[in-house]
Amino acid sequence: MGHCFTKYQNDGDDSNHNVEFAGGNVHLITAKEQWEEKTSEASRNGKIVVANFSASWCGPCRMIAPFYCELSEKHPSLMFLTVDVDELTELSSSWDIKATPTFFFLKDGQQVDKLVGANKPELQKKDEKLPFVDRYPSRRGTSDEQVVEKANLQGLERMNRQFYRA
Repeated sequence: MGHCFTKYQNDGDDSNHNVEFAGGNVHLITAKEQWEEKTSEASRNGKIVVANFSASWCGPCRMIAPFYCELSEKHPSLMFLTVDVDELTELSSSWDIKATPTFFFLKDGQQVDKLVGANKPELQKKDEKLPFVDRYPSRRGTSDEQVVEKANLQGLERMNRQFYRA
């Protein structure tokens, strides 16, 4: 896989607001069609999408970018996307982005979770929970908590059956 890094581009402007978030398994989304293509691909392949809506001028976005790349390498069963809110304003507006970074977690194109802010522990916690939830088929109208609770109950039932067999 690629290396995780934040690359500064020099387009003649000496400010450091031109940042490209790249590396790992993160796909940089530069067009609405690309967004639709990647989210459709994820749905077809049963992958959960982790979408990072960020901005090149945003300090917290730049701070969390390398960690986001690391997570993308750690969780290849998920699809990681980055959208620059200034480049794709219409797409960002359709997701009602009020602050950057904002992370959406999507299954079959539907939001299953959301995180606003560059909170590394919370992002890691959510990412680690998602592969577990991903093992179960999509249940429209069922919250992640209900899916996890049902999985826990099924596990307890299995343990109970094994205990009484012995």
